[in-house]
Amino acid sequence: MSSPAKQPQSPAPEAASPKGEAKSPTPGPASPGTQAPGLLSGAHWADVGLPEVDPANDWDSTLGSDVESSTTSISSSILRYRTINGRTYHSDSVTDGEYWGPNDEKANEVLDIFHHMITVLLDGELYMAPITEDPKNIIDIGTGTGLWAIDMADKFPNCSVIGTDISPIQPSWVPPNLRFEIDDASKEWTHKDNSFDFVHIRWLSGCVKDWTAVYKEAYRCLKPGGWIEHIDSSGDVFSEDNSVTEDSAMTQWGKIWQEAGRRIGNPVNILPANLQEIGMKEAGFVNITKKELPIPVSPWSTDKRMKEVGLYFYVTWGTDLEGLSQFMFSNVMGWEKEEISTYIAHLRAELKDLNNHGYMAYRAVYSQKPLDAED
Repeated sequence: MSSPAKQPQSPAPEAASPKGEAKSPTPGPASPGTQAPGLLSGAHWADVGLPEVDPANDWDSTLGSDVESSTTSISSSILRYRTINGRTYHSDSVTDGEYWGPNDEKANEVLDIFHHMITVLLDGELYMAPITEDPKNIIDIGTGTGLWAIDMADKFPNCSVIGTDISPIQPSWVPPNLRFEIDDASKEWTHKDNSFDFVHIRWLSGCVKDWTAVYKEAYRCLKPGGWIEHIDSSGDVFSEDNSVTEDSAMTQWGKIWQEAGRRIGNPVNILPANLQEIGMKEAGFVNITKKELPIPVSPWSTDKRMKEVGLYFYVTWGTDLEGLSQFMFSNVMGWEKEEISTYIAHLRAELKDLNNHGYMAYRAVYSQKPLDAED
């Protein structure tokens, strides 16, 4: 990638309320109402019909064992959960909110590949925040299959690492300084004040109703001088050369997701609304740093590292498009099965066409609890 990708400017923080109290940037649940501008309906894709696929673009049929090997590092027995259209999801008893992602084997493979992709993107590093070189306590919120937590426990053997999630899909054979807990981070945290050196959050878009509340819990539980890091996306795909058009399936992905998030009250528009920066500032954090992470959606880049990142992102996104879209598209947006499958066919065709130079916008934001914060 020759130069940083340009993204739409984020809006300024909202002004304080007349009473002087900071207003939460996170909206509540919304009715379907008026859809977002430029959002195409499910019926549009059914009317368009299936795309014509050029056999010359079927490069992904020979991805090989390199991709497959990245999904074999975890082996665990997954409990039985509620089932929707043959896919398993977390138990309703775990959380009061709506969580869109399946928690079965296929979905877990996606999480493993995603972890590998982010590690490649960060040049082999596990985080960006300038945390202490000798952390004593670290927590990974929404740990998923636990690979990040496992790697951190290996990196810091004298550090106690905790990984929390709403589904017990983590392995039992882990480093001795790591433990997993079933917990909903959207609720009040059970951990002690001033106990962690680092709070890590990654890819929880659409899973949290109030990000400011989560950051406030993180602030409370961090030691003075401790850091929080949150990497996420709003699903927006863009291109620097206009090869990805406004009505493409790639561009529509972010619009659909953000509209679905609006309807259930779990905001997906994290980046355009600046929810990370605004929420962390409201929670009391300082030294807030924002890093844009544009990720190629397929291996179209001429840069060797970004080409590899694009390959792994393609596999992350393309491995389970049905699982990634089922809840939001069907349960929330009300799309019919045929509409979803036709849309997915168009998206896969666009991903296979390396003339589409799309990036998905990701952003890392990290910040620090003040050193002089009250103990």
